[in-house]
Amino acid sequence: MSDTINATEARANFQELINRVEYQGDRIIIEQHGKAVVAMVGLEDVKRLEALEDAIDSELLRRAIAENDGFTTLEAIIQERENKSGDRKMPNTLTKPEMH
Repeated sequence: MSDTINATEARANFQELINRVEYQGDRIIIEQHGKAVVAMVGLEDVKRLEALEDAIDSELLRRAIAENDGFTTLEAIIQERENKSGDRKMPNTLTKPEMH
């Protein structure tokens, strides 16, 4: 079950809301100035959400590895660019430009 309440009501009934979320599995959406801004959900919901995010991240990582033939390092990329450019050094972007 999901209820929507305003922030003032949530503040006044915080302990009751915690109990509803923890023991009844309710999900509470809290509005501020008429706009939904946060939700109270149980810890098990958060764990499921995090596991889902991890699974999605893992799938994206597997795809990236497959599409890019594995990982590479920044050093390898720099070396490859230097080799392609005839051993020209990359410009130092950390120095301040001279003022004229």
